[in-house]
Amino acid sequence: MPRIPVLLYHTVMDDPPDWIAEFTVTPRDFGAQLDAIVASGRTPVPISTLVSHLADRSPLPDRPVVLTFDDGFADLPGPTAEALASRALPATAYLTTGAITPGRRSLLPPAPMMTLSQTPLLEQYGMEVGAHTVTHPQLDTLPPSALRRELREPKTVLEDVLGHEVAHLAYPHGYNSRAVRKAALGAGYASAVAVRHALSSETDEAYRIARLIVRHSHTVADIEAWMDGRGAPVAPFPDSLPTVGWRLYRRARAAVRGPVFAG
Repeated sequence: MPRIPVLLYHTVMDDPPDWIAEFTVTPRDFGAQLDAIVASGRTPVPISTLVSHLADRSPLPDRPVVLTFDDGFADLPGPTAEALASRALPATAYLTTGAITPGRRSLLPPAPMMTLSQTPLLEQYGMEVGAHTVTHPQLDTLPPSALRRELREPKTVLEDVLGHEVAHLAYPHGYNSRAVRKAALGAGYASAVAVRHALSSETDEAYRIARLIVRHSHTVADIEAWMDGRGAPVAPFPDSLPTVGWRLYRRARAAVRGPVFAG
């Protein structure tokens, strides 16, 4: 089975807030990782190309790789997009609209963020834009009405800014369930990415595409292994018992405390 690395980045900076430090890559390391991706011979494609293959078996290029970025940190429409564009690397950015819209709120702790008005700039750099909810909650703990709002509102907001359909979704921290996946389909999304810390494949599930989360501790050697199809399991695979148990615990906690930041 062909193995497809779908990388999940968050922010690229030297001095991140503590809460996102584990998932931050320095500009120097980021450049080295992008160079390793280019050297691997993989063909970078946006998530829509992989989704088209999963939906109707549209052809994929040889040895594809997908680069994704979650949340919408301030570096994204600047140095991060420039680093990608300079290497002709397309990518997909999933934006948390409550965190990037002035006057709105989200569950994300404070951090330097881009603004909603900068969203078209991402497309000018060759990035595809998807939604990452309004407030970044644990979607699989929400009641149906709140779940629908978290999925439908950011789609509408981003479509108004960009002037075209936004068809792809990322679940905050990858949290999803059968009900969440059904709701994503009902909200009009053509796909949704999870985390799973696994390689994707040509038979992966369109509404929980596996991604490899890039942490501060990952090295160029890790990137090279993933590009070679090594170092991680291959999706699709069923949820493990610990994953199911953790979901049940989080649902019980949310019933008492209310919505919780997915992170």
